[in-house]
Amino acid sequence: MLLLPLPAGATLPRAASVPGGVALLPLGPATGTAAPPRAWFGEQPVLVARRDGEWVAVVGLALDTPPGRHELLVQPPPAVVAASPAGEGAAAASTRVAFNVGAKEYPAQRITLKDSSKVDLSAADLARAETEIAEIRRLQRHWRAADDTDLEFIVPAEGRMTGRFGLRRYFNGAARSPHAGFDIAAARGSPVRANAHGIVLASGDYFFNGRTVFVDHGNGLLSVYCHLDRVDVQAGDAVVKGQRLGLVGMSGRATGPHLHWGVVLNGALVDPQLFLAARGNRR
Repeated sequence: MLLLPLPAGATLPRAASVPGGVALLPLGPATGTAAPPRAWFGEQPVLVARRDGEWVAVVGLALDTPPGRHELLVQPPPAVVAASPAGEGAAAASTRVAFNVGAKEYPAQRITLKDSSKVDLSAADLARAETEIAEIRRLQRHWRAADDTDLEFIVPAEGRMTGRFGLRRYFNGAARSPHAGFDIAAARGSPVRANAHGIVLASGDYFFNGRTVFVDHGNGLLSVYCHLDRVDVQAGDAVVKGQRLGLVGMSGRATGPHLHWGVVLNGALVDPQLFLAARGNRR
């Protein structure tokens, strides 16, 4: 795994060491142009940024992360390992950084869908949805080393917040997966813009998410834009912060036109609002 140092003084997301949040873990001093240490949470590599003269691991915590003690595996840069005495490999140089994840209870949200086929799936729809979920999870684990990851996002659409991150959702009375994104209600056809610069990783039309765009910001940080009416980019496109990706719609499982905005960090869906500099941060 190659790690490239982010710009000095990078703006980091707000810390919230709870399920669905982001833990910021100091890893030691950052000197000169040295490469950052490498870090893993479970099987996933973790973004490491430079802030105020120190390295900080920026760790995404999935909604199903159990509260309690967890550990981050940390290794020095490859050059340091290579210069270590004979017989001392990466394993010998590894350290573990312990941190705690607090408990958080998210409120419930009850949604009624007139089209019950989006809740009680047919065999064909279930097979399609399961295949797509596996594909989406693969995309969420994507890693691309980058030295220009922007951790300060803009809100990607103008509208009214209608669904907060982490809500425990019930569709037609049946418990379903928690809401792992942030919903913005807007008129159909309103522009949806990239929350930061990056490369379009993929786009597709999914049973639940509808027309969706995945943008790779580097170092395991992705943004996801769902239920679009139209997609204006394709895989491999380089996009800048504020560039139009598509239009607000209600494709997939949706009760009205809105943008479902998701953020993935080291494979975990986390609260997008943690990446906004302040409430109301706009394009």
